[in-house]
Amino acid sequence: MKNIKDIFTSINPFTKRKGESNMTTNTQKALELINTFATGDTDKAASLLAQNYIQHNLAYGTGRDAFVSSVAGLASAPVKTTVNNIRAFEDGNKVFLQTVYNFAGAGEQVAFDVFRFNEDGLIAEHWDNLAEKANPNPSGRTQIDGSTEIKDFDKTEANRKLVQDFLYDVLQNNHPEKTPEYFDGDNYIQHNTGIADGVSGLGAALEALAKQNIHMVYDTVHQVLAQGNFVLGMSEGSFANAPTAYYDLFRVENGKIAEHWDVMETIADKSTWKNQNGKF
Repeated sequence: MKNIKDIFTSINPFTKRKGESNMTTNTQKALELINTFATGDTDKAASLLAQNYIQHNLAYGTGRDAFVSSVAGLASAPVKTTVNNIRAFEDGNKVFLQTVYNFAGAGEQVAFDVFRFNEDGLIAEHWDNLAEKANPNPSGRTQIDGSTEIKDFDKTEANRKLVQDFLYDVLQNNHPEKTPEYFDGDNYIQHNTGIADGVSGLGAALEALAKQNIHMVYDTVHQVLAQGNFVLGMSEGSFANAPTAYYDLFRVENGKIAEHWDVMETIADKSTWKNQNGKF
């Protein structure tokens, strides 16, 4: 696992090159922001956020002040919050992260965070999906292990389109017969907590769900973010008839989907929302 310092120095596109200024990259800013949960540095958090910051985590209020208040609240908790960033990517004015949090000792959660930056370089909007950290899946893989190397930057748009098409054809069930086209045979590394490796493992899991009359439905794809060989899809649908947010991170290799991580989160009932911005 990489810590935040390692992330700063290992992601080639964002490290300072000879002749460049010392300007902080958006990736660094996003990592600094999530680290305020651990440090309790409210001044740092406030300096990184736009005043009209839009929050899509439905358990929190919207606006900069609400975020800063949550940082202060965690700082006052008897158990220190921990933040362990695993992967960090940048796509235009957005940064997307995969991180393990333990908020005030409540238990480890695996999360995807997405931050949008405004023209002033401040964080203006945030989306996320969180799930409890689980035991290894049937193939012995965890929600966070696996490849971390970002490469094939010249293939970013081709890889984005590949995943967009996969989401439409396969996960939205428009052309399920095309499934084999997206994989290199049965070579598919799976980090979903309940599914084994291989396209065969995915098929077996879906068949088992169908026998229990449990349906995994992808209705709408809201965003597809990409950098090099990594692509994140943010989708909305239902699982076992419960409204569900799906965040799927794919690693693409030689034009085929090679590896997958995900977080599924049930969308809270609207009566409990702390903001009215919606999950997406």
